[in-house]
Amino acid sequence: MLRIGVCVSGGGTNLQAIIDKIESGEVTNAEIAVVVSNNPGAYALQRAEKHGIPAVCVSPKAFESREAFNTALVDTMDSFRIDLIVLAGYLVVIPPVLIERYRNKIINIHPSLIPSFCGTGNYGLTVHVNALKRGVKVTGATVHFVDEGTDTGPIILQKAVAVEDGDTPEILQRRVMEQAEWEILPKAIDLIANQKIRVADGRVVSRS
Repeated sequence: MLRIGVCVSGGGTNLQAIIDKIESGEVTNAEIAVVVSNNPGAYALQRAEKHGIPAVCVSPKAFESREAFNTALVDTMDSFRIDLIVLAGYLVVIPPVLIERYRNKIINIHPSLIPSFCGTGNYGLTVHVNALKRGVKVTGATVHFVDEGTDTGPIILQKAVAVEDGDTPEILQRRVMEQAEWEILPKAIDLIANQKIRVADGRVVSRS
């Protein structure tokens, strides 16, 4: 059974999608062992508690140094014996020590078709603002492994979403979540939990 640690900063809609897919049996051989937030007021923590999932806050503000926070974050994942870390709207820079400790065991959901509208500064609603400014006709979401770069890790899954006339950033954000993020993030977890993919030469490939 794959033990998952989900990291969130806000409402946790992607967390809820994972919970729902596990409870429905669409994601198998996986369980959420802990939900971790940097924000003590994150509604995602309440979502976890409603489903009997341990929920903890590990905030950089609670530590004297960034190094102390980084150590605490690693220790938290280790203490829950985590096999896979899922970043689901986590607005904290992932420390290199965590990436090294969990190499190819951290995944992230990004609200665009990487390599478009990604990298430093492209997160949250800003991604959709930039997509609409550029006038793209198709956008989407990407699930990828996390490495030392920003949105540069091996891509696991992508799904396209049409941009419609009259879209605002908020409307487009919601459509991308509903049509792409909530589908491919749980699916990626299921692929990993059932050992259907692996990383080879910096790319994700199916296991033979």
